[in-house]
Amino acid sequence: MGDHGGIEDCIRVSQSIVQWFRFASPQSFYPLAGRMVPWFWAAAAIFGIAGLWMSFFVAPTDAQQGEGYRIIFVHVPASWMSMFIYLVMAFWAGLGLALNTRVSSMMAQALAPTGALMAALSLWTGALWGKPMWGAWWVWDARLTSELILFFLYLGFMALQAAIDDPRRADKAGAILALVGVVNIPIIYFSVKWWNTLHQGSSVNLAKSSMATTMLWGMLLMALAFWMYSIAVALMRVRAIILERERHTEWVKHAVA
Repeated sequence: MGDHGGIEDCIRVSQSIVQWFRFASPQSFYPLAGRMVPWFWAAAAIFGIAGLWMSFFVAPTDAQQGEGYRIIFVHVPASWMSMFIYLVMAFWAGLGLALNTRVSSMMAQALAPTGALMAALSLWTGALWGKPMWGAWWVWDARLTSELILFFLYLGFMALQAAIDDPRRADKAGAILALVGVVNIPIIYFSVKWWNTLHQGSSVNLAKSSMATTMLWGMLLMALAFWMYSIAVALMRVRAIILERERHTEWVKHAVA
């Protein structure tokens, strides 16, 4: 009986894996992405409203930086997402390179513009925050410089894919660039520990944070809002990429009709 039950469990696990692998097909993933988009938009709106309310109306004024510190509720989540999206993009690109799955490469392509947006938002808000704190819009600080490199990596990934007409070759070239660029992520994260920089160290620690509780919750809610937004936009964009790449197939003709 024990052996028989073990075999049945293995069969169920195998069936579940096969069920998930079928979403590697653009035809199967397209409707799934469409069903998920509204839920992530709703989550982004809920977390965004709660985060803005907590950040601008509940969190106290900082004793040293005054009201100007509130830009961190946009700057820090944008910085987090710029790094996280790159890692996810590189994961999908590497998966597409290793397993030759079309949806994986499309997901990497879909994530790149949102990652570039987050990196640009991080740099822009960082400059607005740095001017009153440091007296300069920009300094060649280790973290700022490595974040700028991250922004250029996103642009390079998109430009490289756009420059190659063959989608398969473009995916492979983009994947190699994305994987090589991953080395920059730990440099950004640990730069304030490895070098003596102007950029302040991390104040966020779920176990023991130096921030007020309301400040921490405002930042985490905004981070969740940015996360949900990024997923929603990526799913919408990957659906457009699927339609473009699969436009000659019968199922796309029926879906569009």
